[in-house]
Amino acid sequence: MSNNICDNDKQFLIDVAKKIKSKNLNVPSIFFLEMMKPLSFISSQTMIFFGPIFSAFIKPDSYYRAAEIFENRDNVEFLLKEIERSN
Repeated sequence: MSNNICDNDKQFLIDVAKKIKSKNLNVPSIFFLEMMKPLSFISSQTMIFFGPIFSAFIKPDSYYRAAEIFENRDNVEFLLKEIERSN
């Protein structure tokens, strides 16, 4: 399943998972991602639509990269597995 994810995307998702774990947001994150997995493409397009607004507050490069990565459900599943993995 995650064979079609490039190494840079994997590393980005691993870093996101580490940040989630460091803030002890494992359960809410898993719940949210499982709920939104069927809508991952629509959600990523919504992120792109609101990008100009959010770019004023956060770093636009990583924001748009996340929007691009989350277009694919396999990437969401990979992130879920990374969050569920034990430290």
